[in-house]
Amino acid sequence: MVQPRRIDGARSFARGKPSLVAIGNFDGVHLGHRAVLERAERAAHEKGLALVVLTFHPHPSEVLGRGRLAVLTPIERKVELLCRVAPELQVVVEPFTMELASMSPKAFAEELLARDLSARVVVVGQNFRFGKDRAGDLHLLEELGKSLAFEARAEPLAGDQDGTFSSSRIRACIAEGDLEAARRLLGRPHSLSGRVIRGDGRGRKIGVPTANLDGVLEALPPYGVYACLVDRIDDRGAVRVSTGVANIGERPTFGAGFSVEVHLHDFDGDLYGERLRVHLVERIRPEMKFDGVEALVARIRADIETARRTTEHEKPDPAALGAWS
Repeated sequence: MVQPRRIDGARSFARGKPSLVAIGNFDGVHLGHRAVLERAERAAHEKGLALVVLTFHPHPSEVLGRGRLAVLTPIERKVELLCRVAPELQVVVEPFTMELASMSPKAFAEELLARDLSARVVVVGQNFRFGKDRAGDLHLLEELGKSLAFEARAEPLAGDQDGTFSSSRIRACIAEGDLEAARRLLGRPHSLSGRVIRGDGRGRKIGVPTANLDGVLEALPPYGVYACLVDRIDDRGAVRVSTGVANIGERPTFGAGFSVEVHLHDFDGDLYGERLRVHLVERIRPEMKFDGVEALVARIRADIETARRTTEHEKPDPAALGAWS
């Protein structure tokens, strides 16, 4: 029987072959994460271990009442990107609950790592904390590992001249509108995803139909207009649809309120109810209020042409199997 790539809950893991377990949030699955996992893959292969990523959902801050964190990658996207790192990697998504939060460090190591995941090597970040009140650290994990037959070790993240590759650094780039820097750290454009819902139909009335996205969880850049690449997502994965131009903001000309909407180049079809992933390539301009519909339409058409030129040399990522990225 072939083990699924995503496993919901460590107790559902089919214990058999001992494993190397890499623990982390892995938001963004950026270049630093990928470097750690590639080293873990080599170590797992050398030791004859199964390669397992243990991550948590929802984010602990949400469950513990600290508020929802704008993510780089919702859980489905995170799992998809993690599975691209290594062909045999399995992702265990452990539900983060108050029960898990109250588990002692010793119980966490005994039950999740040693018993459920058959861990022989556990890889964590240098600042890893675990167990009730975050009482456990790397030193304690190493000590627990001695009695539970696993080796614990910390892996530093890679970096560049500006610092360590990190999810918080990427979020800061996005918040500042520096999509080029975010793309460099992620290894791909930052994307937003959501389901297409019916809007007020104003775009179609002015000759520029747009798909309005609902349920966007990812970190937003500053309001404005962006050149983008658009994929459609279904249960089988993602497939490339078109290039386009996205508008993020309050639509001040009409006072229409916040939206994330995208106009797809050379596309004429019904997308209502579909899930789209919009990869943001470059900011074209900030959000602006126009004197009337005529001025707005003229600028939108100019934005569309700018977006076409910006995206004309973009190529799909071979690892995305038919999608842009």
